[in-house]
Amino acid sequence: MKKPVMNISEVELQPRPPGFAATGPAAQRFDARMGFIGPRIGAQKLGYNLTAVPPGKRAFPFHNHRVNEEMFFVIEGHGEVRIGGEIYPIRPGDIIACPAGGEESAHQIINTGMSELKYLAVSTKMSPEIAEYPDSGKFGVLAEFPPGADGQPRGFRFVGKEDLNMDYWEGE
Repeated sequence: MKKPVMNISEVELQPRPPGFAATGPAAQRFDARMGFIGPRIGAQKLGYNLTAVPPGKRAFPFHNHRVNEEMFFVIEGHGEVRIGGEIYPIRPGDIIACPAGGEESAHQIINTGMSELKYLAVSTKMSPEIAEYPDSGKFGVLAEFPPGADGQPRGFRFVGKEDLNMDYWEGE
């Protein structure tokens, strides 16, 4: 069994993995470094990560989860969180609840401060997941699978828009 204890000072923040880094015009608004904790301490049903967002940036688009619940604990820095149609100021020590649901539970953390905003993110890890992005009208279907024969994690990610939907019987 992995050591189930880790100090937050031991979490090494890394740029996002390929495929999750903002590119093109989105790179002007989105950026974050992340340190994944859960796998290092043997977590199985919860995901934990430390996220650091530069001033003026957001880590992720405004989104909601239909399956998983998230919680954020602000460690340092100041900003705001959009939840549904509301905006709340956030500061060190704040705990943010983001239950699964529709557009009313959509959320986004924004660093409005002058220094890095760091928070601990905790999430259930039920798979598959459906995420919706109200600002852009997109949705995502995300799934994690057991590691392949090479030991590498495997998954499925499809992002699309409802108006690009194919007929169920197309190509059959």
